[in-house]
Amino acid sequence: MARTCPPILYGTAWKEERTAALTAQALTAGVVGIDTANQRKHYVEAAVGEAIAQVGVPRDRLFLQTKFTYARGQDHRLPYEPHAPPSVQVAQSFASSCQHLGTDRLDSYLLHGPWNATGWADEDRAVWAAMERLHRDGRIGALGISNVSAPQLAAAIASAQIAPTMVQNRCYARTGWDREVRALCARHQITYQGFSLLTANQRELTDPTLVGAAARHGVSREQFVFALARGLGITPLTGTSSAAHLDDDLRAITVALAPDEIARFEAMTG
Repeated sequence: MARTCPPILYGTAWKEERTAALTAQALTAGVVGIDTANQRKHYVEAAVGEAIAQVGVPRDRLFLQTKFTYARGQDHRLPYEPHAPPSVQVAQSFASSCQHLGTDRLDSYLLHGPWNATGWADEDRAVWAAMERLHRDGRIGALGISNVSAPQLAAAIASAQIAPTMVQNRCYARTGWDREVRALCARHQITYQGFSLLTANQRELTDPTLVGAAARHGVSREQFVFALARGLGITPLTGTSSAAHLDDDLRAITVALAPDEIARFEAMTG
């Protein structure tokens, strides 16, 4: 049975030698959703597994999500044979991820960005078919795509035998918090995960209206953005290295904004 995505995920990108310690910190703080990727260029997936083993959180309490990354997004440390067909690369990358994470099943498995900037290519269809086989075998709970546009997501939904149920995108306020992709996700009951909610929106964090709204709620600007994200149907990723900020992020997901306030900030920044 597929596990439901938790209300917040801890993102493990760009942490290198700090990955194990910071992932352990997140798990100890109570985070149960971990996002990583079998892409050594930007992630240390094996260190995520080390943290899980160190903290000792039972597997059935964790939501583990990782990704298959095309060779163009990797460096020389590939988790598969570089000239193998997509079906073999997916199988090898998946097996490597399971070994890294100390599990035989993943709760969510994402294609780490389509083959091209536009369209849904033959390569994407081949990778997706391989991911579908793993899903049918009971090895994956949910299938998804990251860094995807609305037209690409629509094409993936139309061509898939098992439609995506997860999307993960960098979320810019200037696009109405990725309004088009979120709308498509809502129509197809796809969980939308947003990353870089803070780093991609530094200008909005200093907006006087947002600062004032945060103060009225008795929260920080960063907490307000996370609360707004939840109100917009976005599952936020946090990648903070600060224990204090992590506690703030966890508290932020319990802050409820009024519907008119959510609509106002979505429209103001779109």
